[in-house]
Amino acid sequence: MIDPIRFSVATLLALGLAVPAALADEHGGKPKGPVTEAMVTQSLDRWCAGLLEIGKAARSGGDVKAAANRALDESYVLEKGRLLFKPTLTSGDQTFRVDREGALAYFIGGDPKYPADQGFAMKPWVGCRYDTIGTIIEGDVAITMGNVWVKDEKGAETKVDKSFVFERGDDGKLRLLLHHSSLPFTPAP
Repeated sequence: MIDPIRFSVATLLALGLAVPAALADEHGGKPKGPVTEAMVTQSLDRWCAGLLEIGKAARSGGDVKAAANRALDESYVLEKGRLLFKPTLTSGDQTFRVDREGALAYFIGGDPKYPADQGFAMKPWVGCRYDTIGTIIEGDVAITMGNVWVKDEKGAETKVDKSFVFERGDDGKLRLLLHHSSLPFTPAP
């Protein structure tokens, strides 16, 4: 039987998404040394902080679009046009997003090209925590899966299932290449 996690890693490697750290350019290439679980934790913390900053801007009347663009720049691989993003609350022809415009519309809404997007980050969320079930690291790519809980202003938490694939950039930070999100399945009684 094929192990689905190992198959996923092999697929990513076959697609050329992982570049071994040992091959880093000595003059301005990717930092040497292994990607670590601590780096994955920092990236998850940064993702949560970005989500909360968008909500903070919404509550205070700040520049929501600027906050969202900062969050996207910090957490997603966008400059290379290689993002695969399946947000939680999407459907139909706009279920999947592959660029900044689609990701931005999901987080803040208001884009006529994405009329169903209400702005996930505009709830606004005031808390964000996560629990991973495991992490696989191969070269400059890290794959993790688990749950994220977001808390609203009344203290109610929403649990979301997440799968993340991070790639280390030239600046050493891990950013999302793939973000898959869904609400947990609840079987009928």
